[in-house]
Amino acid sequence: MENNEEGNKQIMRYAGLAMQFLVSIGIGVFLGLKSDGWLHLSFPLLVWLLPLLIILGIILNIFKETSRKK
Repeated sequence: MENNEEGNKQIMRYAGLAMQFLVSIGIGVFLGLKSDGWLHLSFPLLVWLLPLLIILGIILNIFKETSRKK
């Protein structure tokens, strides 16, 4: 019984990290689109750059979260 509860806790933890990942990328793309439009850039620089920086930050965060010792 305890093992199942621990498994559910881990599933919810990773589901939360995945949701954070998806929402953050979406916000990054949205802000990049708005910023490129506001700056009148001919090449969508911020649409590419903001999500890339967010992905790198989240990967580092996920690595840190999952490699913690108990």
